[in-house]
Amino acid sequence: MHLRIPGCDALTLRRPFSIFRADEDNVSILYKYIGQGTGILANVLAGCKISLIGPLGNGFPHKQDDTFPVLVGGGYGVAPLLYFAREIESRGVLFVGAGTSSDILCVDEFRELGWKVEVATEDGSTGEPGLVTDILDEWLSGAGKGQTPEFFACGPHGMLKAVGDRAIAGGWKAWLSMDKNMGCGVGVCLACVQRIKRENGNEEWARVCSDGPVFEAREIVWEQKKSTSCGAARVVEEK
Repeated sequence: MHLRIPGCDALTLRRPFSIFRADEDNVSILYKYIGQGTGILANVLAGCKISLIGPLGNGFPHKQDDTFPVLVGGGYGVAPLLYFAREIESRGVLFVGAGTSSDILCVDEFRELGWKVEVATEDGSTGEPGLVTDILDEWLSGAGKGQTPEFFACGPHGMLKAVGDRAIAGGWKAWLSMDKNMGCGVGVCLACVQRIKRENGNEEWARVCSDGPVFEAREIVWEQKKSTSCGAARVVEEK
């Protein structure tokens, strides 16, 4: 959804948010107070009218029949994953990582739905110390052996690339929800373009807001960087 921050004329651009919960009467978003816009949003009173556009773009596709669902979330990236977890019949495992325990969210909701949950924090304040890809690797080499995983991930770019690299190496599918700065939200301004590769090998620019935000790992052409660490996961270098 693309949401206009109420009561502040200086914030002309809408803000994109994943759908967290939705039913016939209500829709919910999950956000972190990190700046002026979300600061205003945190103080909006019940009954205030807010302008929004949505739903926009695509979502995670239906899981394949013969795969085991593996969700990977970085911090507030769990928001669309919880919505997805409620929608599918299969139950699998969620790996969630963040810098510290205060950014680990919704684990009880996932467990109530019947999902197994594994947690990692970089400071070791909850779950296993380290990156979310550390506990994912441990599962892939242990309890996940013999499974055919299908990954659904949302979080910082470094984490998404790391999940995608593992999926490609294993011959599995990974559906990655890209996070880009968006201007219009409807594919006109071209502020959120992402380089992708089509099945015929041709590369082109896709609009994350309207063609995405979800792309399969093999479609994404990542920017070349020597090395970096981003959010909840380490970037795995191409060999």
